[in-house]
Amino acid sequence: MDYGIPVTLDLPFAEAVDRVRAALAEQGFGILTEIDVQATLKTKIGAEMEDYLILGACNPPLAHRALEADRHIGLLLPCNVVVRAAEEPGRTVVEAMDPQLMVSVTDRPELAPVAEEAGARLRAALGVLVG
Repeated sequence: MDYGIPVTLDLPFAEAVDRVRAALAEQGFGILTEIDVQATLKTKIGAEMEDYLILGACNPPLAHRALEADRHIGLLLPCNVVVRAAEEPGRTVVEAMDPQLMVSVTDRPELAPVAEEAGARLRAALGVLVG
């Protein structure tokens, strides 16, 4: 099963991050958490890696609907979006978690409409990025 929705942008990392934030905001997602994986691994264990940022995106009405259906679903929230430098210089990979995971992992069909809407919004945000 694919668990991500990927796109590759012809943009440097910093510019891609700004555009990802704006595209998510247009679809009603706020950023609850931000993990700079590159900096964390460098600081904690001295590991070197490419620019790698995890954005914990949340659309509050969708999160509320999901939590109303299943209080345990908080374990799968927020919708994570990864922004990472691609192997090719000047390019950036953006990957959004596929919200259908909520349905398949929990086997709760009442989450399907929430996952469908969240997926549509995430795909719309990624679509704006690729033009």
